[in-house]
Amino acid sequence: MHPDNRFRVEDRAVLLDFLRAHPFVTIAASAGGRPFVVQSPVVIRDLDGEIALDFHLSRGNVLTPHLTQGFRAVVLATGLDAYISPDWYAGADQVPTWNYQSVEAEGSVAPLNDEELVALLDDLSAQEESRLLPKTPWTRHKMKPGKFEAMLRGIQGGRLFVERLGGTFKLSQNKSDADRLGAATGLGDHPIAELMRQG
Repeated sequence: MHPDNRFRVEDRAVLLDFLRAHPFVTIAASAGGRPFVVQSPVVIRDLDGEIALDFHLSRGNVLTPHLTQGFRAVVLATGLDAYISPDWYAGADQVPTWNYQSVEAEGSVAPLNDEELVALLDDLSAQEESRLLPKTPWTRHKMKPGKFEAMLRGIQGGRLFVERLGGTFKLSQNKSDADRLGAATGLGDHPIAELMRQG
């Protein structure tokens, strides 16, 4: 996360809402003595007050064999981002920067069992199909008998138990109102400009 506290977001509800809105995440892990980066959609679980992120990987993914032993990982969800030109600021002698939104979740990862993996896939489909309403939601029951079970053998599920959750919403909070609003005007109709205007 960005070291400037003015950009930091710690409100758990805001962070979880962001993760729900941006569920396709990057997972960074160190396992077996080397670093790995993979991407996967996640489903948020509330396990008696403990937050977890469930995900799945192809059996052929380089990180999948390490799920059985478990490992520590950081999940990164990214949202809006935009280059900020110093020409847009009211004040002189400034440099370019980048405004962005991101949320990090760190914790230990363990494998899902078969029942948990099926629940993850059903919940993930329901989560994403709900964004397509009024389309009739797809479910695995539309598949031929046995096809889902056959495809299930090609993936492995994982669960990250969230020990640290934090975010960076860098929206020019470190600038004067004139500079911040000038940059927002310069961005035009870019969606991050409206967030910058809100201060």
